[in-house]
Amino acid sequence: MKKRNRFLLILAVLGICFFCLSPSINWYYRTPEAEKTIALASLEKIRDYSIEQAVASVKSLEDSAKANPQAEVPADYNWLVKEAKANYKKYGREVPKEMTMGAMLSSFGFGYNGTAADRAAIHGKLVNLFQERYRQRILKNKKYYANSVKLGLDLAGGVNVIIRADLDAAVAAKGDSLKPEQIAYFKQQAMATAIETITSRIDRFGLTEPVIRQIGEDGIYIEIPGNDEKKDSINAIIQGKGLLNFRLVDDEATQNFYANSTFTDEGKVIEAAGVPEDCEVLGYYDKDAYGLDVFRNYFVVKKEIALDGSHIKTVSVSKDKMGATGVDLSLDVEGGIIFADVTAKNVKKRLAIVSDGKIKSAPSIKTAIPGGQVRVDGFNTEEAQNLQKVLETASLDVPLTIESQQVVEASLGKLSIKQAIKALILGLALIMVFMLIFYKGAGFNAVVAQVLNLYILFSVLSAFNLTLTLPSIAGMILTIGMAVDANVIIFERIKEELVLGKDRRAAIDAGFKGAFWAIMDSNITTFIAALFLSVLGSGAIQGFAVSLAIGVLSSVFTALFVSRLMFDFWTDQAKKKSVSISWRVK
Repeated sequence: MKKRNRFLLILAVLGICFFCLSPSINWYYRTPEAEKTIALASLEKIRDYSIEQAVASVKSLEDSAKANPQAEVPADYNWLVKEAKANYKKYGREVPKEMTMGAMLSSFGFGYNGTAADRAAIHGKLVNLFQERYRQRILKNKKYYANSVKLGLDLAGGVNVIIRADLDAAVAAKGDSLKPEQIAYFKQQAMATAIETITSRIDRFGLTEPVIRQIGEDGIYIEIPGNDEKKDSINAIIQGKGLLNFRLVDDEATQNFYANSTFTDEGKVIEAAGVPEDCEVLGYYDKDAYGLDVFRNYFVVKKEIALDGSHIKTVSVSKDKMGATGVDLSLDVEGGIIFADVTAKNVKKRLAIVSDGKIKSAPSIKTAIPGGQVRVDGFNTEEAQNLQKVLETASLDVPLTIESQQVVEASLGKLSIKQAIKALILGLALIMVFMLIFYKGAGFNAVVAQVLNLYILFSVLSAFNLTLTLPSIAGMILTIGMAVDANVIIFERIKEELVLGKDRRAAIDAGFKGAFWAIMDSNITTFIAALFLSVLGSGAIQGFAVSLAIGVLSSVFTALFVSRLMFDFWTDQAKKKSVSISWRVK
């Protein structure tokens, strides 16, 4: 490969590695500890924190403006100044030449002497602006964490759970509605849905960002690092069920309920009245900006279930000829007959889709729907996809049991991290010193290759969201010792060529060519061993094997490309005639 192409390839690899590693850098080194704590909290806590901080920020801003309207706007509020200028232009007012605190808040109606409701609305707009800013910052940090290298339980402490899904029971529950060729796909979908359900419930219970992955055909592995939640919380998550059903809405009873019941200022029911004995009151929820269910209003629905979600076979999202998004449901034979009868008898009435005791949708029945094919309209794409997840989650009833559960203390992890980092730094430093002393100037190439080797290794771990454990750190330390082997082989081959009387360029070319297959043979065999360990092993063995496999690939790249480019640079650009590679060879 030509030097120019080799240089471009190295730049491309390093650039991609930096892109992959940037979330880890931002999370571990640029995110304050206080913000990390908030980002790792549940979405409910993030929402509450954002609202609380927004209210406090607006109050502080308004108090400052009242105290000194002519005060200069702090640099932290430059983003709000832009909003203020946009408001002035929007309402045809002249933008002040000097934006003071009073002028800035005036654009939002600050100081307006209208009714209390108007002033509250103006205040609410400011709060919403601040809340959105806090929300974006926290969710951005949360995204950094999701795309960064995670610390395993042995380093961060937490809860370790292995769950088994009874897929055969799920298949049996479907009965004859599943064809033999559909069983394998059904099991895959059931596992994917079970994992998604557990993930959402862990967040709902207020636990930190989990590491959840499938193991084998029917296993689910869960790690909740940095958290000492009790086993009862985990059990509650696993035993929860995403029940779904269809119920008729009693619109007349709903009106009577609102007319005769008493409510708090927040809209919560104090005393329900006007609800028939065969009905109950359920809340209607949709998604907010945080992806959380938000209560909107109440409906009175029949207690009797019109159609159970177990009759749903498939769920998909599609668009009609007019471009409107909807959710298409396919029912089994029995469900199709039931649904056709229900819709025929209740035209122009609402049919509520209920999941986990919450109404997710309440469309009107326009006409009888025979054939078992149901389309629910009135959603945008995101809402339809959310509804699809709800229906799929509820319709796939997979029995889950906890196979094992372990709580790991974080104190042990902190000590292990310090010891592992010391071992890593000491090992790297000793190898660098040895290479510089024994191979002189050429040893510097090996030092640079070693540093880039670790850089690439961590980048790959970050790119694939892999978890950093003590065994994986052991694999890195072993990689440091093994990675230098490739450089040693190359340097010894170059020394042999120099002894034969070849000049610098010829000795380097022959040295790399002679060392190539020796390097490839040794590293390929190591990579194969690491690959089998990562596939067949589990837990500590798998973590060690993965880091070793990545280290093998990165060390080959740095030895054959980075080290070679440095030799060529000193030959062509620095015009070096001799090779500083040994005390005995000149």
